Amino acid sequence: MTTPSDSVIHLLPSELANKIAAGEVVERPASVVKELLDNAIDSGADSIKVLIQQSGRSMIQVTDNGCGMSKEDLVMCFRRHATSKISSAEDLYNIHTLGFRGEAMASVASVAQVNIKTRRIQDESGWEHEVRGGQEKEPVPAATQAGTSVTVRNLFFNVPARRAFLKTDATELRHIIIAVQQAALAHPEIAFEFSDEKENIYRLPSGSLADRIAGIYGKSYRASLLPVEESTSLFTLRGYLIDPKMAKKNRGEQFLFVNGRPFMHRHLNYIIQNVYSSWIGKEMYPFYALYYELEPGKIDVNVHPSKLEIKFEDERSVAAFTRSIITRSLNERFNVPDASFDETGERPPRQPFTFPEGFGGGSGSSLPGNRGGSWPDRFGTDSDRRTFGNKGFNGNEMMEKLYPSGISEQLGGTAGFGQAEGEQAASRSAQPAEKVYDKHRGYWQLHDQYIISQTRSGMFIIDQYAAHTRIIFERATNSAEAGLPGTQQLLFPQIIDFSASDFALLKDVLPTLRKIGFNIQLMSGNSAQVLGVPAELTKIDEKPIIESILQDFQNMGNTSGLDPKEKLLFAYATKAAIPRGRKLNFPEMEALIDQLFACSNPFFDPVNRPTTVFIPLDDIHKRFR
Repeated sequence: MTTPSDSVIHLLPSELANKIAAGEVVERPASVVKELLDNAIDSGADSIKVLIQQSGRSMIQVTDNGCGMSKEDLVMCFRRHATSKISSAEDLYNIHTLGFRGEAMASVASVAQVNIKTRRIQDESGWEHEVRGGQEKEPVPAATQAGTSVTVRNLFFNVPARRAFLKTDATELRHIIIAVQQAALAHPEIAFEFSDEKENIYRLPSGSLADRIAGIYGKSYRASLLPVEESTSLFTLRGYLIDPKMAKKNRGEQFLFVNGRPFMHRHLNYIIQNVYSSWIGKEMYPFYALYYELEPGKIDVNVHPSKLEIKFEDERSVAAFTRSIITRSLNERFNVPDASFDETGERPPRQPFTFPEGFGGGSGSSLPGNRGGSWPDRFGTDSDRRTFGNKGFNGNEMMEKLYPSGISEQLGGTAGFGQAEGEQAASRSAQPAEKVYDKHRGYWQLHDQYIISQTRSGMFIIDQYAAHTRIIFERATNSAEAGLPGTQQLLFPQIIDFSASDFALLKDVLPTLRKIGFNIQLMSGNSAQVLGVPAELTKIDEKPIIESILQDFQNMGNTSGLDPKEKLLFAYATKAAIPRGRKLNFPEMEALIDQLFACSNPFFDPVNRPTTVFIPLDDIHKRFR
């Protein structure tokens, strides 16, 4: 006989069950925005307003002019699995709406303080209902406009562990911006207004899809859009691609929709990126907004609680059709015949270059490594090179080891390279009128990318770009810490229009940018005025370099091993450094090497990629024996 003490399985309380469901549905403030936007769109609204405070932590408000709710529906919408969208299993395969699970409001209300005001068009007055952490109050009559206004306050107030895992305000704001962009692009016929406590981020009137794209990303996108529209007996594909020249280094502007629903599909994204790679390479990402229209029964949207992942009934046909249309659209834009693809639609791989037989000695044709103990014996192991800065590394001592004595004093230090004009003039005035170059210390530039330097016991091959990146990074770090940046003021200040997500990122990193010499003033909307740039930047266009710094900073993620400030300084250094392919004269090569060995870690760039390769003279001798 079973006694109560023998039972270990029990039903969860509804409050706890809703919190568990919230863990799947409500990941961050952007999840709440997405769910509320889905409901507003399903209500038939043609105008939606979104207002947030503290990037959604304190408050999220979504107001629409849709159909509204009755008192009974207002109470029922907070019941888990309560929905007006489906009533049978067959309905799951004939879904035309965005929200249908009946989990969103119950999940949100279990981890936040929710207030709803709603009125149907045919009713004279509306209703107000509050739910705090799953605890409901009785609805009360309220004077309100037709439609629904949902206010969510203090998200995760009763789940502090979840609140602690939220990212910075700038990061959470970017996720919310993406959620609004997805809804706005999916429904250009709906007017959207999006604001935070400080400013209006978007004010998008209803209109065409091209108008909506231009409203979100700027007028420059409007002139670069490539229309796509093709139909088969199974489905229709329409939308816009972007001219390859507008591609960026970071993802985030790639949008796929099916029957008005945004979705993610790795294979389709890979196919589109693969087609574009012929024009932009593999490290750049284009904008596109593509809309698939097909019978609801041909897709399964009930795959994930976020409703972002879907499955097509015929994945192969959709993939092949997409590849064909994207390829043709790009080729037609540039009048390129489609002869470079084989019958499978794949581009044949390029054959690697190989030396003729007998040239270079087979496997020995690569540069010799640290053979014979030459490098470790003289200057330490590779691991030692990474930690020179921690061992009190002295650049002058290293120069004495590498080059004949007296050369460092004779060469006069680091003057002349990568300095502002005033600093260069001061350096020149402090030097003798005539400078003597010692024949024992020669420099040669190889393919305008590498500097070959003769030393006592061999030679160094220095990557000029990586070396200058290390120099600029350490100089910017010191400038930021000292708070004494060198800034060159622009004769004509430039106004730059950013996307909403880039502008949010700019506001987050602006204090650090100012510390290294950028004089940038924020303006209304998503615009900023550039008044000055670091003294080391010469002959550059301010707009692309600032956008590129933001993109590189955002792309680094957590893989670089740098903290956020170091990532930003590294992104700046990669843009300020002399590029590979630039020809250098002798004084410039000399100054670059001197400044490199004055760094705390001259042998690696900030992300531990080598700046130099040392080849001992003994290894060179062995090649000729």
